[in-house]
Amino acid sequence: MTTAKVFQSGNSQAVRLPREMRLDVSEVEITRHGDLLILRPIRREATLASAFDALARIGDDFLPEGRQQGEAQEQEAF
Repeated sequence: MTTAKVFQSGNSQAVRLPREMRLDVSEVEITRHGDLLILRPIRREATLASAFDALARIGDDFLPEGRQQGEAQEQEAF
């Protein structure tokens, strides 16, 4: 288990994250569930390049049997 220090920073409370938990963003979304606090990075740079980067990170084990899809349905034209 990794721990972090909690301290006062002006009128706010802050948490010093250990090196292995550092985030590469300037803002996080905070959600509380009872005693549990969840930090989610907010990434605002939604670009085509970032979409291609996300696709490149998909592992080879994604859909190993291929996509299971039924036959196309015939529909009436408008």
